[in-house]
Amino acid sequence: MKTDIEIAQSAPIRPIAQIAEELGVLPEELELYGPYKAKLAESIYERLASRPDGKLVLVTAVNPTPAGEGKTTTTVGLGQAMSKIGKKAIIALREPSLGPVFGIKGGAAGGGYAQVIPMEDINLHFTGDMHAITSANNLLCAMLDNHLQQGNELNIDPRRVLVKRCLDMNDRALRNVIVGLGGKMNGVPREDGFMITVASEVMAILCLASDLTDLKKRLGDILVAYTYEGNPVYAKELKAQGAMAALLKDALKPNLVQTLENTPALMHGGPFANIAHGCNSVRATRLALKLADYTITEAGFGSDLGAEKFLDIKCRYAGLAPAAIVLVATIRALKYNGGVPKADTALPNLEALKKGLCNLEAHMENMQKYGVPVVVAINRFLTDSEEEVQLLSQFCQERGCRFALSEVFAKGGEGGIELAKAVVEACQEPSHFHPLYDTNLSIKEKLETIAKEIYGADGVRYSGAAEKSLAEIEKLGKGSLPVCVAKTQYSLSDDPTKLGRPTGFNIQIKELRLSAGAGFIVALAGDIMTMPGLPKAPAAFQIDVDSQGHISGLF
Repeated sequence: MKTDIEIAQSAPIRPIAQIAEELGVLPEELELYGPYKAKLAESIYERLASRPDGKLVLVTAVNPTPAGEGKTTTTVGLGQAMSKIGKKAIIALREPSLGPVFGIKGGAAGGGYAQVIPMEDINLHFTGDMHAITSANNLLCAMLDNHLQQGNELNIDPRRVLVKRCLDMNDRALRNVIVGLGGKMNGVPREDGFMITVASEVMAILCLASDLTDLKKRLGDILVAYTYEGNPVYAKELKAQGAMAALLKDALKPNLVQTLENTPALMHGGPFANIAHGCNSVRATRLALKLADYTITEAGFGSDLGAEKFLDIKCRYAGLAPAAIVLVATIRALKYNGGVPKADTALPNLEALKKGLCNLEAHMENMQKYGVPVVVAINRFLTDSEEEVQLLSQFCQERGCRFALSEVFAKGGEGGIELAKAVVEACQEPSHFHPLYDTNLSIKEKLETIAKEIYGADGVRYSGAAEKSLAEIEKLGKGSLPVCVAKTQYSLSDDPTKLGRPTGFNIQIKELRLSAGAGFIVALAGDIMTMPGLPKAPAAFQIDVDSQGHISGLF
């Protein structure tokens, strides 16, 4: 059996200029990064502005096992299947982060016969967007520390610096550091730390900005610190936004690639959904809607994380309204949520599946609250028994929810035809999309709404530090922003050990952070960290390159 990278490397890849031409992109709108990937120029937005939008389809999932459940694979396979049934479709995905690629999760280009290619480029440096975001963020940090060194005209309190440096790698040793040591010429000593690039506010800003002008304004609005008097200091007061925008000028342009079956795909932006808002860029999604009749996009992890943020943050800001939501469920994930250890989820176990179905039910009900038609995609694995598939199908049928089997990992687009037809049918139904909450509610009311309606919690509790930062955010007049909850992906609660559909718990908010440039308030729940660490046996152990430059071990 071929590995993902072997399948990708043997696929008949076409020049990206041909893919672009068939998509309706003009030659002058294509900025080539080699023969198989390109950026799309700013001029394409103006040319297509009056073209009507196609249908937007969001792909989300149940709570995953630690190995992930094939949401990206389903997204890619659905796009390929749409082409097989004669629909003009495009895929809109996030870019992979090097942290998971070399850590535990692997890449984010799909898998099996439902991948985007060139897979090695996409999972490694791609077009350099991640590096540009890292550089822009760290330029801001360098300018802040330089301001402290050069006399501190703004009277910034070094103990109240809010921005952190970032790195697109899992490196727990950098979570907490001391900078400025070594004498007067080396800066002002202070506590600092790193977060992973995809959790940075600069990443969120890139993904939510509508154009370069909006990008620059949002960068200037980043809250970087407080003064000794307790007054806020923004990036624009450090005169950092212009240089940061210059670093991000090319990164702001969406990237065009293709699938194994030559279906076009836009990959742009990469915020994690457990510690950020988990969606690809607004610009890529808007452009995709102009280029095709169906845009298939995904939001990270389960519906309690990425989908909620897609619907309550991204759609709210971008004026988007999905025509359908695809909810990916795997039998192994439901058995895991029914109490089966990860190592045993491939073994038939009807009782565990029955016990874990409550998790799927919660996600179905969550998505139905937004007024959008829902389709359950049963992502089938070779180890799934016929009895298990029948039980899951019957469960969906009894609840009046449209469902379809998906075998895109093993069969590519051919294995997603049933799902594609179900999605087209769902898109023909009326969609009455609406966000879950009104942003004019107080911060606590918004968090309580998400906690009770999406997580199934009894309520929300706040640490002393969270209460203090909440008061500061409201004092700055930012209380009407939407909220972005950072929590574990493995549970509907903030405790990764509470599987299935937990009840009788409260969400514990330990910290609140204002992302004024991005336009939301980050609420850190449970023990979530913004700089992950590597596992004992990281994926990096398996990755290699031979003397001819051929890469192996990526997945």
